Amino acid sequence: MKFIDTHSHIYADDFEHDIEQIISNCRDVNIEKILLPNIDSESIPKMNQLVKQFPDLCIPMMGLHPTSVKENYLEELQICEEWLDKGSFCAIGEIGIDLYWDKTFVKEQQFAFDKQINWSLDRNLPIVIHARDSFDEIFEILEGYRNTKLNGVFHSFTGNEEQAKKAIEFGFLLGINGIVTFKNAGLDKTLASFSLDKLILETDAPYLAPVPKRGKRNESSYLIHVANKLANIYQVSLDEVASVTSKNAEGLFNL
Repeated sequence: MKFIDTHSHIYADDFEHDIEQIISNCRDVNIEKILLPNIDSESIPKMNQLVKQFPDLCIPMMGLHPTSVKENYLEELQICEEWLDKGSFCAIGEIGIDLYWDKTFVKEQQFAFDKQINWSLDRNLPIVIHARDSFDEIFEILEGYRNTKLNGVFHSFTGNEEQAKKAIEFGFLLGINGIVTFKNAGLDKTLASFSLDKLILETDAPYLAPVPKRGKRNESSYLIHVANKLANIYQVSLDEVASVTSKNAEGLFNL
């Protein structure tokens, strides 16, 4: 039995003093790969260092996070593209549109998202979408790429059944993390309408720790709690959750 954490920020400063233990905890629960989404130019050195330190486990992505799209977004995009041209990455991510925190740079976010979609098509890489209060805006952009080879995942999916259906129709998987364990999230009911083969597992560490660790710093080994919840939702064994979601992740990210 093996698991893949398809979205984790364990290169963050939150793990500066105990990263060895964090990695050991992952190995203890059979997490064999941890995919690291980039944020902006400041996160690249930390991410690369972790990949260098644990090359058998950590695999990087490259992209500009929507909340990092500010006045200097063109410069940030250029830095990301330069890294794409000289490094090896499993996806373009995390990218997307975030209208929850700040709507100042909506047009710039849309431009950056569209540009990075084209990077993915040029390089035959999946995209990892950050969608917060922005499903309509993201679907509108994806509509222009419906008949292309574009694929990827809606990271930290929190949408309703209709939004899940639309994401899947576009050829995307749903990234499921600790939110599915939250009592009032309702995500468990949404997922019951879709098969396990449309899902991949993630933590989004250090954020969104699952029950029974809610409120604490999240880490990749807590993926096991997400997997257990899915086993309960679908009434299947933990081994089947591991097998199906790992196969999905391997196929999407060409692992």
